[in-house]
Amino acid sequence: MTTVADFTKHINEGYSSKGQSITLGGAILNGEAVADTFVKVPLKTLNRHGLIAGATGTGKTKTIQVLSEQLSSYGIPVLMMDIKGDFSGIAKQGEEKSFITERHAKINIPYTTASFPVELMSLSQQNGVRLRATVSEFGPVLFSRILDLNDTQTGVVSVIFKYCDDKQMPLLDLKDIKKVLNYITEEGKEEIEENYGKISTSTTGIILRKIIELEQQGGDIFFGEKSFEINDLMRIDENGKGYVNIIRLTDIQDKPKLFSTFMLSLLAEIYQQMPEKGDVEQPELVIFIDEAHLIFNEASKALLDQIETIIKLIRSKGIGVYFVTQNPMDVPASVLAQLGLKIQHALRAFTANDRQAIRQTADNYPTSIYYKTDEVLTSLGIGEAFVTALNEKGIPTPLAATMMRAPMSRMDILTDTEITEINGKSKLVRKYAEEIDRDSAYEILMKKIESAVQQAEASAQTEVEEKKSNEPSTASVIGKSVVKVVTSASFIRGVFGVLSKLFRK
Repeated sequence: MTTVADFTKHINEGYSSKGQSITLGGAILNGEAVADTFVKVPLKTLNRHGLIAGATGTGKTKTIQVLSEQLSSYGIPVLMMDIKGDFSGIAKQGEEKSFITERHAKINIPYTTASFPVELMSLSQQNGVRLRATVSEFGPVLFSRILDLNDTQTGVVSVIFKYCDDKQMPLLDLKDIKKVLNYITEEGKEEIEENYGKISTSTTGIILRKIIELEQQGGDIFFGEKSFEINDLMRIDENGKGYVNIIRLTDIQDKPKLFSTFMLSLLAEIYQQMPEKGDVEQPELVIFIDEAHLIFNEASKALLDQIETIIKLIRSKGIGVYFVTQNPMDVPASVLAQLGLKIQHALRAFTANDRQAIRQTADNYPTSIYYKTDEVLTSLGIGEAFVTALNEKGIPTPLAATMMRAPMSRMDILTDTEITEINGKSKLVRKYAEEIDRDSAYEILMKKIESAVQQAEASAQTEVEEKKSNEPSTASVIGKSVVKVVTSASFIRGVFGVLSKLFRK
């Protein structure tokens, strides 16, 4: 028969840490918090990724807030993708209330209030630091996977990127790649076939429709310059706290393609740019992806493979990625297997499918003589969660039902005035406010086509004038001249696509 003393020893030995760690809260046994049983996670294991799951209203956001606060206190920057818009209060000092005092007395953790440095960011027109990327930065493979293209279509996209590289035509935004697609099937068809091979117009048509779909979800706002620099996520303030970078996504909940596009491009760019770190004492950056099911529900198999690969590799760069969702089954098993820290808030069993999902969830956690996991999952209160992490040796810790500590910052959102105040002081808002539309593929091709039009018009006009000077001005002669001009213009249209513009005069 186990005792409270046995349980206390079991938890404290399992969660002991010689190095720096963050304290999530105190362990629960038989529905009651047990004093001085501290559930800790070593900083050096936080690049091993994680999962924060639970039904709506069970405390997931506050758990992220607690994690972010402690990470920031250790000088570790955070990137939070805030879908619901309820995370911004971390910028302001919290307020101790009676229920907080009572909770912290039970787990014997002192409570203090604090605020943390925040940058508010946006993929759309919301106020904040504008996040953009260029099409060229994605590269042909990643861009094709985002569009869910097959191998043949991906090959055409690779040709487009190669052609633009060869001609020194930057691909910056979606209008650039759309213009190149039109050009290689019309005005530049012979040029492309001669140097890169034949391209089917049906294939380019499919690619164009996929780009338009992405454009309609806000891709036209996201793609472009000034491109966001990854180093701006790694900032520390004058007090040594890491910045909490909050990407406000409340207005793109119905645009999962844009959300997954940004997420994957960000992870890929961080992986490419960050140096190898190996085993580090603390992560360089921790990323929280809220409502992660929006990514996985829309992802193709190729995109899922790309996500899995990046998750496997990016931890060696000192980056931790944490998926936040209602049900852990929302995350593919191949990705779930890569996650070292799991924080599972309560699940609700309203249907037979719910009960089956709870049993599957329970099977993903270590067995414990202290808990019937599937039963406890449905009885956890708000702000309580099952926790299992990795210790400093990379071994899973015992399963611990945990009363989570309360956030030190405000447990509510910022007002519009407070948001304006933060943005007004931000150097990054000013840095990325300017939209740049320099000459790129679209402008270069437009100039090329316009030049061809002018040459064709000049050539046709010269031919008409020569005929007028050498032959009588009769209706029959004029008719013959027009036929010749039309014949010449038809050839020009085949190369440059300018027949409709030739006779505007």
